Amino acid sequence: MDRSDQIDTFTRIIQVSRETIDSLKIYEQILLKYNKNLNLIGKSTINEVWNRHFLDSAQVIDLIDKKIKTCLDIGSGAGFPGLVLAIICKGRNLNTNFNLLEKSPKKCTFLKEVCSELNLNAKIICQDIENIQKIQSDVLIARAFKPIPKIFEIIHKKINFEKKIVLFLGKKQKFLLNEVSKNWHIEYKQRNSVTSNDSLIIEIYKLEKIN
Repeated sequence: MDRSDQIDTFTRIIQVSRETIDSLKIYEQILLKYNKNLNLIGKSTINEVWNRHFLDSAQVIDLIDKKIKTCLDIGSGAGFPGLVLAIICKGRNLNTNFNLLEKSPKKCTFLKEVCSELNLNAKIICQDIENIQKIQSDVLIARAFKPIPKIFEIIHKKINFEKKIVLFLGKKQKFLLNEVSKNWHIEYKQRNSVTSNDSLIIEIYKLEKIN
């Protein structure tokens, strides 16, 4: 699928304005510029940015509504999904505050440039999550971060989520769900990813450690 077809597919599925598409194009330009010297995305996905990264990130936008005031993206990396969601929320006049947690200073420089260029309602927190104080947020999102058991331990120790946790699970990760249920009480919904038949989106409402 060429770039124009990817953009058409994105627009059809996510239903965004032309202004939002223009903002994503600027994001794409900055991303590809930085990617020449910084490994933000794999070389095999450079020609599939709109599908593999933008659409994959944007597919959870329906979980962000006007009641969601804060959203924390942990291990944000190249800004997926946090920056993509912030761009869409701006286009829809949603006032959600996005906090992007990333430990790499170089990646944080990139994230800050995108936020500044597009005037996004997003704050970059350049720290290792293991070293931060406890954070509170309505929604917690993680994509391609760490294995589920590690993510749950981090949430338990470091994050108070008020409404939900949204996790992107690849083929290997989704098989860990039954395994982690031995140590955690989880209430969640799941759905298939729109970009991969082997991936899931998990929406968690309750997470409690079993003593």
